[in-house]
Amino acid sequence: MQLKDHYDVIVVGAGLSGIDAGYRLQTMCPDKDYAILESRAEIGGTWNLFTYPGVRSDSDMYTLGFPFEPWRGRKAIADGEDILQYVKDTAAKYGIDERIAFEHKVIAADWSSKDAQWTLQLQTPDGPRQVTTHYLYLCSGYYNYDHGYTPDFPGVADFTGQLIHPQFWPQDFDPKGKRVVVIGSGATAMTLVPALADRGAQVTMLQRSPTYVLSMPGSDPLALALRGKVSAQRAFDIVRMKNAVQTLGFYKFTRKAPNVAAKVIIKQAKAQLMGGANATEADFTPRYKPWDQRVCIVPNGDLFRALRAKKASIVTDTVDSFVPEGVRTGSGKVLEADAVVTATGLSMLAGGGITVTVDDHAVDLGDRHIYRGLMIEGLPNAAMCVGYTNASWTLRADLSSRYFCTFINYVDGHGYAFGYPKPSQPLQSHPALDLTSGYVQRAMAEFPKQGHISPWLMRQSYFKDRAEFKKADVTHDMVFALPGENHRPERAAAQDPVLA
Repeated sequence: MQLKDHYDVIVVGAGLSGIDAGYRLQTMCPDKDYAILESRAEIGGTWNLFTYPGVRSDSDMYTLGFPFEPWRGRKAIADGEDILQYVKDTAAKYGIDERIAFEHKVIAADWSSKDAQWTLQLQTPDGPRQVTTHYLYLCSGYYNYDHGYTPDFPGVADFTGQLIHPQFWPQDFDPKGKRVVVIGSGATAMTLVPALADRGAQVTMLQRSPTYVLSMPGSDPLALALRGKVSAQRAFDIVRMKNAVQTLGFYKFTRKAPNVAAKVIIKQAKAQLMGGANATEADFTPRYKPWDQRVCIVPNGDLFRALRAKKASIVTDTVDSFVPEGVRTGSGKVLEADAVVTATGLSMLAGGGITVTVDDHAVDLGDRHIYRGLMIEGLPNAAMCVGYTNASWTLRADLSSRYFCTFINYVDGHGYAFGYPKPSQPLQSHPALDLTSGYVQRAMAEFPKQGHISPWLMRQSYFKDRAEFKKADVTHDMVFALPGENHRPERAAAQDPVLA
């Protein structure tokens, strides 16, 4: 795509969120000229970045998929390659791929109230350049694509084997016949362990603390039953709604009765371990409540199968240090390894790390509040897509895209130059994401906060958000400026301290 100097709307990121945004702009704002800027050379975002063995979604594809394009695969918990192809096919079907400028990384975004537009500073294969836009939509997710997170383990330099971070998986690595230690207990580790075992490795998962793990069918029985009986879109809509209800119901159950929920999940794991698995019930008994951190899904119990087959084992202990032959645990045991995979988490990055200014004043996103889960206090004509922590990302992403399109149509339809959210009263500030996971806690200071009242709440409820967005008053706690009006965006006069 040949990038022009100005667009009505610019979307940053060509992953699930960016493609969804492109579709909504084409259908809800058909008169708007838009472009998608993607820093990488290919479409797909997360599903283009991660290529480690067994990479898959930990959300079902009927809720992770686009609501306007049915998922036709047989697997509900899909492999990364299939998800990437689905994103590519959807973008091509609706001509969205023709709007993408690849290897165009946004470094800075500068708003001018006088000109009522954003000026974006880009890094491109041909060098630096600028592009302006009336509206800016950040769909860059919240991962740092340049590096993951690895703790500073003592003795790493002494290790004689291969050290791998899943975010940068070496495609020439052959696990067959190798002893592999996977450090971590999150979704990435849960995926890697059975995948490496299936490829012939002897795998040890070294976890500092256990995680709640649920085994689920890899395919959705209802989706399979509906095939050929109703249209693909109708079947997709039915299964999507069913799964969204089930996911939210399970989440509410775990929050209202955490002790009971914990017993149910642990009992299910214990049943899967029957038969002399290389793990114990204690290895699946976390110290925290369900959904204080994400619950890991293993399709068809593949992790438990690897443990029962003695192709994998779990050690619950800390890392004392690396030694030449492997990893020494806190209890003094040495886990010998030909390769160590540090599945120790991701680094989060607000807004893709873009430097933001408004009328030459630097904006600290971590010092602002988020409005309806997508717009930022005091930022004109801009939004940032953030998904759910307890459900599929795309459920909220699509709601956000539709709301931002509604906002764009309101601003233009009423002859305004720009609009931005501003609290009508002081807000009690809370972290936007409610997980205690290390990767979340390390980054929350850089992300916008949520308030204590609507529309400044960051709900973790798709159905409440969907109902509210349908009837939302786009003028509530919003400030609008007319063309030529000497108006500088401002924040609320006073803010309360952040509450944990």
